[in-house]
Amino acid sequence: MGHWLERNIVEPGKLPLLLALTAFVLTFLITRVITRTIRAGKGPFGNVSAGGVHVHHVVPGVILTVVGGFGAVASSRYGVGSAVFAVIFGIGAGLVLDEFALILHLADVYWTEAGRKSVEVVVLTAALVGLFLAGFAPFGVNDLSDDELQDRGSVIASVAVNFFFALLALSKGKARMAIFGVIVPLVALVGAIRLARPGSPWAKRFYHRRPRARARSSLRAYHHDRRWLGPRRKFQDWIGGKPDVDEARTLERR
Repeated sequence: MGHWLERNIVEPGKLPLLLALTAFVLTFLITRVITRTIRAGKGPFGNVSAGGVHVHHVVPGVILTVVGGFGAVASSRYGVGSAVFAVIFGIGAGLVLDEFALILHLADVYWTEAGRKSVEVVVLTAALVGLFLAGFAPFGVNDLSDDELQDRGSVIASVAVNFFFALLALSKGKARMAIFGVIVPLVALVGAIRLARPGSPWAKRFYHRRPRARARSSLRAYHHDRRWLGPRRKFQDWIGGKPDVDEARTLERR
C-alpha cells in the first residue's frame, strides 16, 4: 500500500511527510474536540494531573516530537521505519503547536484571546507543509529550469531576490505574506510592493514625514481588518473553540 501511494500519489520520498502532515492535522482536530468536551463537562475525558500539577498535553507532545524527530533522522526516507517515525513526529507536533500560545506566553492562555495564536500557527504550518507537498520549494527554486539549477549563481540569485522580497514584506508588517512568500515568491512580491501597515518598521522609518502615506496606510489597514478580522475569528472559533472572555480579563489584570 505504501509503495502504491508513493508511486501513484506522492513523489518518491515524500510519503513520510504526507503521513506526518496527516497525523499532525488529525491530532490537532482530535485534541481540540477532547479539550472542548472537557471544557463543557461532557464525555469521559478529564484533565491529567500528577502531584497536584496539571500536565498539559504539550508535555507528551514534546516527548513524541523528540522521539519521532530523532527516529526520522536515524532512519532512511523509505520503508516502514520512516513512516512510523513520521506519524509519531506528526502527533507530537500537533500536541505541541496546539499549545503554542502557552509556550509563547508561559501561561495557561488556552481558552483566552491569546490562545487563538495556537490555532493560527497550526493552520499556517499545515498550509506551508501542504504547499511543499504540492511541489513548491522555498524561495522559488522550483521555478528554475534544470539548466538553471545546474548553475550555482542562478540558484543563489533566485534565493537572494526572493528572500529580499520576504524581508520587505515582513518589515511592512505583513508577517503572513512574508512566511507564505518564502514558498510562493509572488506572495512576498505583492507584500513588498503594497503599502506598509501602520506601526510596522517600514512605516516608522519611511512614513513619519509623509502624512498622506500614513493616512492611506491607516485607512487601508482599517478596511482590511474590518473585512477579514470577523471571518478569521469565526473560523478560529469554529476550529478551536470560542475564547473565555472572563479568563482573558483575568489575564489582563495580572
